[in-house]
Amino acid sequence: MSSLRTSRTRLAGAAATVVLAALSLTACNNGTGVHDEGASAATTPTADSSSGALPSGSGSGSSSPEARSATGTKRPVADTSASKAPVSSGKPVTCEGSNTKTVAAPLNRPVNHMLLTVTNTGRVSCHLYGYPAVRFGEAQAVPPVIEDSRPQAVVTLKPGESGYASVNLSATDGSGSNGHTVNSLTVYFHGRSGNESVGAGAHPSLPAKGVYVDDSLKVTYWQQSMDDALDW
Repeated sequence: MSSLRTSRTRLAGAAATVVLAALSLTACNNGTGVHDEGASAATTPTADSSSGALPSGSGSGSSSPEARSATGTKRPVADTSASKAPVSSGKPVTCEGSNTKTVAAPLNRPVNHMLLTVTNTGRVSCHLYGYPAVRFGEAQAVPPVIEDSRPQAVVTLKPGESGYASVNLSATDGSGSNGHTVNSLTVYFHGRSGNESVGAGAHPSLPAKGVYVDDSLKVTYWQQSMDDALDW
């Protein structure tokens, strides 16, 4: 009986020795003294979806910035540096024949009137100073302006916009003198001072039969709206 108890004690001691040896080996392998049973499998890094788009000009050397989606897939980001070219910010110039288009249209109402329409065909705004200096046919004098038609501010036309003036061709009651028919018209433009014409003149077409004018011929100042021009 004594020998049996001794054998069991030896076996238990041997088993304990084997366990202690195994723990010692595990501690030596990971350097912590604790064995993590779940650490044997390699951990695969995943994309950090919280990082968002890469900042432009971050120093990565890439000319086309990219963003990373939640799945880790890269996608191109629009390059806002190549936006549309800015609209021209040049200073306004004086409206004249080279940067505008002028149309002359006889009117039924008011009778014996003609409407001049000037459209800015340039790339910057232009100012219509004063009133149109019109020359019908071979006339030597510029007809007078209706002073009461002076606007409160200089007419300014953005590219594509139009300004207006009306021309009283002849007296409606027949009181005008030296009436005659003309077949050509030249429109000159005033500068800021209003004392002389500037730039090129315009040569709008007249009806094939011409227009009738007399000594009562006069014009309005340039107006921002057609209705204001037709009031006179």
